[in-house]
Amino acid sequence: MNHIKQAFVILLLALFIEPVLAKEPLVVVVNKDNPVEQLSRSELIDLFMGKYVAFPNDIKAIPVELNSDHQIKIEFYQNLVGMPLSRVNAYWSRLRFTGRKRAAVFKSNENDLIAFIAANKQAIGYVPQSLITKDLKVVYILNE
Repeated sequence: MNHIKQAFVILLLALFIEPVLAKEPLVVVVNKDNPVEQLSRSELIDLFMGKYVAFPNDIKAIPVELNSDHQIKIEFYQNLVGMPLSRVNAYWSRLRFTGRKRAAVFKSNENDLIAFIAANKQAIGYVPQSLITKDLKVVYILNE
């Protein structure tokens, strides 16, 4: 009987640990025709936190975000800037109060985000690595 309890505990632990181990990296992507090949973490922070509005080659960038508190968005900001989404949202609220507008486009799901990037050479966004399509180019890998 004791072996059954041990097996049950091991099974439960495996169920809780496996999703953590199986977590795939998030990637930052641009349109396949965008001339940018790679971006640094600091360049991404500058683009997604509003310091810069263009890629390093001075072409205007259009950050594409997932709406509200989407889990991928939460993971993206935690990995990119080390802050919870609530702090990122507070940051943007302060900037709006001073008159600065956010240049980002918001999409409700990953498929809409991918479609927007595929149709816009200036777009940049983030998706789980498994969702990369032939229309996208990876410029940075997070939580690898």
